[in-house]
Amino acid sequence: MTDTETFNASAVRVINAEAAALQTLSASLGPSFGEAVALLLSATGRVIISGMGKSGHIARKMAATFASTGTPAHFVHPAEASHGDLGMMTSGDVVIVLSNSGETPELADLVAYTRRFNIPMIGVASRETSTLLTQADVAILLPQLGEACGTGIVPTISTTMTLALGDAMAIAMMEHRKFTPENFRDFHPGGKLGAKLAKVRDLMHGGDSIPLVSETTPMSDTLLTISQKGFGVVGVTDTSGHLSGIITDGDLRRHMTGLLDMNAGAVMTPHPRTVGPDTLAAEAIGVMEGKITCLFVVDPDGPANVLGVLHIHDCLRAGVV
Repeated sequence: MTDTETFNASAVRVINAEAAALQTLSASLGPSFGEAVALLLSATGRVIISGMGKSGHIARKMAATFASTGTPAHFVHPAEASHGDLGMMTSGDVVIVLSNSGETPELADLVAYTRRFNIPMIGVASRETSTLLTQADVAILLPQLGEACGTGIVPTISTTMTLALGDAMAIAMMEHRKFTPENFRDFHPGGKLGAKLAKVRDLMHGGDSIPLVSETTPMSDTLLTISQKGFGVVGVTDTSGHLSGIITDGDLRRHMTGLLDMNAGAVMTPHPRTVGPDTLAAEAIGVMEGKITCLFVVDPDGPANVLGVLHIHDCLRAGVV
């Protein structure tokens, strides 16, 4: 067997072992999981998550996932907790403590603090009789399955199960709270994820920057508005202030003969495509279909319903596409 084949065989063995462990974890979940989620949902303060070593890395990820999905949470390092950070935990908080053995010595002060001040604690470990699980208000027992390394010394299967357990808690709370993509964007305004969830109202130009003329505006003034606003188009409104049409470069070319003798209503293309302010910017890109560079943003029920204008460059700058 070549080195490459050996490496691949190791990878398949580890991945299969961890996948099987997750199936075992799923089948072993009992009432304690639901009790833990209910306890987390009842917190009037924050969720504090702690663990040492590899469990600490998982705890950090859990805290980040909770915080980004509507559950205020942060990680407390157990060693730092013993040197002042215990004061970060207060009444109203709920603490989750992770330890595969349930006997990690660095957790002792943190666990004792929660007991002394009646701060609810959820323990996650693989030994039912461990100090952590016997002291916890809610004890979640992980299956004892060894580790993928075969020697039992490298946290792999145990950390994968704990990570999946944390994700399951986060999603259960999300679903209970009916956490929406819009809520998610509030916690992720930056990056590609935030861009995909951006709404048209976040990117559109409003107020005096909107290129608008009335149907009776002479084309000489209309051309001036197109030039001044810089979008290459102008929206045309009727007597009630509603958008009735749009004038683009193509409309100007089609009416070159006698253009300056016309008004905007005679040159415009009626019934242009529009979007609402709460439309996702990604959906607005789809409305443009590669041929339209600008969309007017309207409120169908508004007295003067033009709220703004969205240019494809705004979407590109925001990273929507």
